[in-house]
Amino acid sequence: MKIAVIHGQSHKGSTYHIAKMLTEKLNGEVTEFFLPKDFHSFCIGCTNCFEKSETLCPHFKDLKPITEAIDRADVIILASPVYVYHTTGAMKAFLDHYGYRWMVHRPEEKMFRKQAVCISTAAGGGMKSTNKDMADSTFFWGVARTYKYGVGVAAVSWDAVNPDLKKRIDKKITVIADKINENIGHVSPSIKTRAFFNIMRLLQRRGWNEADVKYWKEKGWAEKARPWKP
Repeated sequence: MKIAVIHGQSHKGSTYHIAKMLTEKLNGEVTEFFLPKDFHSFCIGCTNCFEKSETLCPHFKDLKPITEAIDRADVIILASPVYVYHTTGAMKAFLDHYGYRWMVHRPEEKMFRKQAVCISTAAGGGMKSTNKDMADSTFFWGVARTYKYGVGVAAVSWDAVNPDLKKRIDKKITVIADKINENIGHVSPSIKTRAFFNIMRLLQRRGWNEADVKYWKEKGWAEKARPWKP
């Protein structure tokens, strides 16, 4: 099992430790990235990725190592502490660069056979909205199954988290790890994902963006082919 972890911060706080807990339970080959250390550029809104090619993005080369790790992975973990009830700016800036991969444009077919986990922590609240920030992208990428886990740790460091809470966190993470292991190798997209894909298929058959229409036709998705089928 290959695992790609993208941390929305460069410090190793509670969110980092929970993500690490999960990777240890999955016992796979882990590739980690820390934002903004490993990628720090903001999308400049040039629209080259939408209208022409993602390779024309001014940050394409800087982002390429993370993109390749995500494409290789069986499991993608997006982990972010809560910053004012949302994901970190670094995580948001990172996800902004993959708009072209949303199903409305040119989704990567490998995504439809992957699993993802969104992890967030806060001293207080905001985990639900933070996980949604990340899960919106995994859904629109076409990821077959996304799990979300958020927890208020009532602390600003992992060392200060109550030991009993750490035990409860461990139990929750074990449940997620077990589900991932059960589905590895034979996961398929939900009805919601398939339905949305088919709506996008109808849009692409009519055509409104030349780069997208060409991509869908080459994949055969505008007709009978589907990315989750062999």
